[in-house]
Amino acid sequence: QLGAEQRLRAPAQEGTRVPSGLIRIHPVQENPYPAVAMHKVQKPTEGCHLRLHQKPFPRLDEGTVQWIIDQATAKLQTAPPAVKAEKKCMVPSGPPIAAILERNGNALANSARRLEVVRNCISYVFENKMLEAKKLFPAVLRAMKGRAARHCLTQELHLHVQQNRAVLDHQQFDFVIRMMNCCLQDCTAMDEHGIAAALLPLVTAFCRKLSPGITQFAYSCVQEHV
Repeated sequence: QLGAEQRLRAPAQEGTRVPSGLIRIHPVQENPYPAVAMHKVQKPTEGCHLRLHQKPFPRLDEGTVQWIIDQATAKLQTAPPAVKAEKKCMVPSGPPIAAILERNGNALANSARRLEVVRNCISYVFENKMLEAKKLFPAVLRAMKGRAARHCLTQELHLHVQQNRAVLDHQQFDFVIRMMNCCLQDCTAMDEHGIAAALLPLVTAFCRKLSPGITQFAYSCVQEHV
């Protein structure tokens, strides 16, 4: 092999004939150096994968854009208005009017009956008819769940304060305090400037005599409410 390679690389002498089977080969062109190959392909720069490769937006012609807008406006002005097709359907009939009126009438009647129970119980208390007041008292406590009954309580108690009947005996005081506590217990934040505000002057008016010179006012028994 070494002899063949020397024959391939040896230059032909003048006057000598090169055999047809021998070809000259330049070793640099056959096996290029690695350094030369590395310069042909450049390495990507750092952070190139983070850049967005998008072309810049083309410059728009102002006249062309305005012409397109004018064409679209003209089409909208000449086009007929869009009308949505109505879909007809059968609506099922609801409850009869008589049933609705009867249900509303029953609700109003029940509300009026509760308010009447509240008024009667308060009247019995201030008339010292404690047996009748005890019979109605559970119904009064249940009625306090409704805003109308709580408002009725404040109105009735206010009437008795105006009649100078704010000084109570022990039984009357206990009944009034229990109704006030129940009323305030069922109050919400919406009643702060309504029911609670109406009760504020009442709890400083109703009182009872504990002993000579000692008076207990109603606010001392209801002041724990929010």
